[in-house]
Amino acid sequence: MTYDQSVPVALQALDRALALLDHATPAMLSTQLRAGILDCAAQFHTVAGFALRASFPLTGKTSPNLPEGDPRHALEAARDALLSLTEADFTDAQTKSIAHRAGFADLDQSAQEYLQHFALPNLWFHLCMAFAIMRQQGADIGKADFDRLHAYPPGFSWVD
Repeated sequence: MTYDQSVPVALQALDRALALLDHATPAMLSTQLRAGILDCAAQFHTVAGFALRASFPLTGKTSPNLPEGDPRHALEAARDALLSLTEADFTDAQTKSIAHRAGFADLDQSAQEYLQHFALPNLWFHLCMAFAIMRQQGADIGKADFDRLHAYPPGFSWVD
């Protein structure tokens, strides 16, 4: 696993999370898609946590703690922590085995499995959940806001 496979991807997700957060109202941030799952603010905070989990274990360094409360502070702190990493920090990443918890499951994965099958998918999953909550609550955001790659004309719809 290399720096290029983890840090830039996590930074992209953090950039998108911060941009989406600009469209969130306090009511949206306290909304859940359904009872029993994280609200939108907690989804954004979890994005910050998985951005760190997608990189720091590969370096052998301890991931910094994120500030509680305002998800923007957590996202910015995660971005700053990732920007402190260098390619040299990932020198022996491919040889590492990552022992961690996934919910209540104890896992021990190769660095490649950990990054590709756990950390990055969970990072994007939680960003998708925050996006879905905001859309469900009426935020004027779309796929272009999510990935900054797509473009659609105003008022475009696939189903209308």
